[in-house]
Amino acid sequence: MSLVKRTNDNWLPSIFDDMFKTDWLGGTTNVNSIGVSIPAVNIMENEESFEVAVAAPGKTKADFNIELDNDVLTISAEAKSESETTEKSGRFTRKEFNYSTFKRAFSLPDTVDSTKISANYENGVLTILLPKKEEAKVQAKRMIEIS
Repeated sequence: MSLVKRTNDNWLPSIFDDMFKTDWLGGTTNVNSIGVSIPAVNIMENEESFEVAVAAPGKTKADFNIELDNDVLTISAEAKSESETTEKSGRFTRKEFNYSTFKRAFSLPDTVDSTKISANYENGVLTILLPKKEEAKVQAKRMIEIS
């Protein structure tokens, strides 16, 4: 047993944090984050549209679900996989499974034409194109005549 010196007065939460954040499996991964992955998202705006790019390598198109409800765009994904290993003598069997899921939601501005939204998944990146309504697009500069 080892003693740990605490420098703050609020020692009880720190003990629990240390206990629950320790990887008892012998690895370096935080136990609380096993199976939890929130992909990075880039949002870019240009004159014609918004583009949402979600980094989600290792997934397939079938893993994703994209919903639009009351101007809220929700992107979610769920993937499951299993593998089984058996020793030749039949004495040892190991079965490992993996489950990952995430859900992200974004409020869309009124300028998005929700009837023309499209999505594409290629090279580990889900790209969602959110076209702007005609009246929201940047209009060319013009001179106005004074009468």
